[in-house]
Amino acid sequence: MADWNDPRATRQGFGAAPSQTGDLAGRATFDAGLRRHMLSIYNYMASGVLLTGVVALLFANSGMAAQVFLTGGILAWVIMLSPLAIVLAMSFGQGKFSTATLQAMFWGFAVLMGLSLSTVFLVYTGQSIAATFFATAGAFAGLSLFGYTTQKDLSGFGTFLIMGVVGLLIASVINMFVGSAPLSYAISFLGVLIFAGLTAYDTQMLKRQYDYVAGTEFAGKAIVMGALNLYLDFINMFLFLLRFMGSQRS
Repeated sequence: MADWNDPRATRQGFGAAPSQTGDLAGRATFDAGLRRHMLSIYNYMASGVLLTGVVALLFANSGMAAQVFLTGGILAWVIMLSPLAIVLAMSFGQGKFSTATLQAMFWGFAVLMGLSLSTVFLVYTGQSIAATFFATAGAFAGLSLFGYTTQKDLSGFGTFLIMGVVGLLIASVINMFVGSAPLSYAISFLGVLIFAGLTAYDTQMLKRQYDYVAGTEFAGKAIVMGALNLYLDFINMFLFLLRFMGSQRS
């Protein structure tokens, strides 16, 4: 989510635009820079999602996905765990990595996620996947717009939402051993709600974060990390929603 280390913690609070004393030109410049910043984040995020989808579809249609995941083995585990390793490396190493390195890691992550998510094409029909994708895209757009435009401070929800993600992980691990269908549906329902909330929350935090990074060397890193946050919100909301809307192959 959008709570990565603030490189300029000594500056004034989030969202405090420069020249708050009536300098309309300064305000207009700030707003234009903010729009470019957020548009860059959305472009990276959307490109990453598109790349993931194309890789997943090609890998599934090639027959290699079935060969790798249905037979099991070390390669399947490498593909499934490597995206998590990249996310952790980007999150904890962003201060050390250059912007170009973070960009390369983001695209590598998107490709590996595509390989990992190719399994959805083995389980669900293409029509139901497409319907769920467009439903998720519509919901994401609305929630992100709300987070960007609302005057309500959503920062208080951050801790609650992150705790919800931790709870989802624990419940999912437990259900791997229990195999309870009702618990699975409850996890999916809560997952959709939590990542819907995170979409609005992360958008607002990224918008407010701009004042910290504008005009600094961290601006490029902020764009990549912001895109990663929103990408994860989108993909997780899509996967949880797919459990409700997806039609399994016979």
